[in-house]
Amino acid sequence: MAGWIKAALFADGELTVRFVDAEEGRTLNRTYRGKDYSTNVLTFAYAESEDDPVTGDLILCCPVVEKEAAEQGKPLLAHYAHLLVHGTLHAQGYDHEAEEEAEEMEAIETEILGKLGFPDPYQ
Repeated sequence: MAGWIKAALFADGELTVRFVDAEEGRTLNRTYRGKDYSTNVLTFAYAESEDDPVTGDLILCCPVVEKEAAEQGKPLLAHYAHLLVHGTLHAQGYDHEAEEEAEEMEAIETEILGKLGFPDPYQ
């Protein structure tokens, strides 16, 4: 897993990964995003400027990740890799609120995952 994160880091950084259950995932999502449901990955980035090293926490909600992988017919390991890469990009300021941003982020994710031997998560 550390290799997946390292592949997605474009600068020096330190990220912590936590695996949580559905209840904690829901609490964190409600508290920090105002959304009252569990989500697959949450990223908390702490760098205050682009010059700071990348620091942050990646929170993966295991029951959600497992359910999504099964529903989407994806290997569980590939889905975890995708979400760790996705969260790592968020920690570096990437976002997907606008369509153009989403396309850029998805292209970067697909490229990184391909280099790691995983299929395109958006196919």
